[in-house]
This record gives sequence, C-alpha cells and structure tokens, in this order.
Amino acid sequence: MRMSLGLTFRSAKGHWVENVSQQRSHGSIESFVPPSPPLDPEKVKELQRFITLSKRLFVMTGAGISTESGIPDYRSENVGLYARTDRRPIQHRDFVQSALIRQQYWARNFVGWPQFSSHQPNPAHWALSNWEKLGKLHWLVTQNVDALHTKAGSRRLTELHGCMHRVLCLDCGEQTHRGVLQERFQILNPAWSAEAHGVAPDGDVFLSDEQVWSFQVPSCVRCGGPLKPDVVFFGDTVNRDKVDFVHKRVKEADSLLVVGSSLQVYSGYRFILTAREKQLPIAILNIGPTRSDDLACLKLNSRCGELLPLIDPH
Repeated sequence: MRMSLGLTFRSAKGHWVENVSQQRSHGSIESFVPPSPPLDPEKVKELQRFITLSKRLFVMTGAGISTESGIPDYRSENVGLYARTDRRPIQHRDFVQSALIRQQYWARNFVGWPQFSSHQPNPAHWALSNWEKLGKLHWLVTQNVDALHTKAGSRRLTELHGCMHRVLCLDCGEQTHRGVLQERFQILNPAWSAEAHGVAPDGDVFLSDEQVWSFQVPSCVRCGGPLKPDVVFFGDTVNRDKVDFVHKRVKEADSLLVVGSSLQVYSGYRFILTAREKQLPIAILNIGPTRSDDLACLKLNSRCGELLPLIDPH
C-alpha cells in the first residue's frame, strides 16, 4: 500500500504551508476502515431493542469509531498500522529517558498536527452526543485521544488515555494547549522543512532520520522541563483515580455498549470484566473479532457511522 500522502511543510515568507488534499479525499479515509458486510436489518433491530431496554447506558469507544473520520488505527485487519508497516508506537520509557526520542517524536507530531487537529466527528460521534442530550447515555469513556467526542458535544465523558490537544511538562506538570506549542515550534524552526511519506495513528507521520536531526524542541516556559502530550503512551498506566471513577460509572449503569474497539488493551478490557461481574448485558459494535465476543449478548460487524444513526435512543 502506497502511503505517501503529500503532507508537505516548508517556510514560505514566514508562513507554513500544508498540503493534505489527498488525505482528506474520500478514498484516503476509506483506506483506514476495514471492509464490513452490508447492514443486516435483523441486527439493527437487535441493537435497537438493546438500546431501548437500556435506561443507564455506559458506552466505551475505541479507534474504530474514528477511522471513519480519517484517523488510522493500530489493529484493524489489513489497514491498521500493524498490518501495513513494521512501525510500532512510541514507548513511555523511551520518550521520558531520551531527548533524541523526544526530538524525533515532536518533529513527526509537528508535521502531523495541522491535519490531525482538523479531523471532525463523524455520524457515530454525533449520534452518541445526541443520546447523551436525550438522557439515554449515562456515561461515555473513550480510549481515543483525538478530541472528536468533545468536538461533537459530549460532556458526560472520560478520556481514558488523555488527549493530544493538551501538553504537559514532565517536571512541573504545567498544562498548555497543543496549538500554542505548534506556534513555538514554528518560531524555533523557521527554515526547517519536511515531507511525510505516510500517516500513523494519533497525529504521527513517517519522517526519515535525516529530516529530523535539525529540528528544535522547546522546553516548558515555566520551569524548562521536557514536554509530553497529555496522553498515556504504550508502557505507561492510566491514573488510578481515573480508573476508579470509570469503574463507578460502570457499576451505576444497566448495560454496556462497546463501539469500535477490539478490547485488546487491558486499560479498556477491565471495564468489560466489571460489567460481567455486575451481570450487565454487553453489546459490541466492531468490525472484526474482539477480546470479549464471548461475553457479549450481541455482536455487530458494521461501520459505527452507518449503524448508530439508525438507532432511536427513546
């Protein structure tokens, strides 16, 4: 699969130019969504019944809800990062311990940020936001870091793995908006340019080592410490207080719906185990198998954005 998508950044009279037309095309978005069978009317009716009977619905979403917004994921069969490249996500320990790793990460993220931050919610995000407004959705927890649920208006929301739109100092904890950091990158790197040859999940892109070596990374304006996205990298753990909070929301619910997650990561899978202990009915909407198919009373292999808008939350 050819992944050169024309992400080009260069200095032009003090302005930065982005070319992302290919990525925003319908075909490019389609390349991140695995194939699925046509909607089964009987399955739609089964999900409708599940939602109708739910009074305090808990929903957990994963990367599969955002692929339809053009954001690639890691594990989707044939189209996820693991299937199409040998690249692997950054590890927490490597980022914290190595200034070189941080330089490489931030250079790639700088190139990818304008496009990543411009992604918009799709019909699945809007449907869940509407369910909340109508009182159907008790709580929503997402494993995604793309802020698309927030953009869609969801408020009863926990971002389990954080959000790429925030940046933290590893030393003092100072939090800033990612857009502010983008401006600091531009000031520090007025003559730097790079062309990405593919996109990865969570705002990452593919750059060569030669493109990265001269990229300058700013430090915390408060204490001079290293900066990190306010997200849980692989190898790190979710804050205990946040986990406990979500467990409480699961225990308050009377049913659980998984949307777009294979549940391979334990940080999300643990809430399925809590739901099973509480004997809550579980429905799963995900293209392809998941870690909890055997625990679900209903499994649907459909696109989130095609199916969820068909459901009447009343």
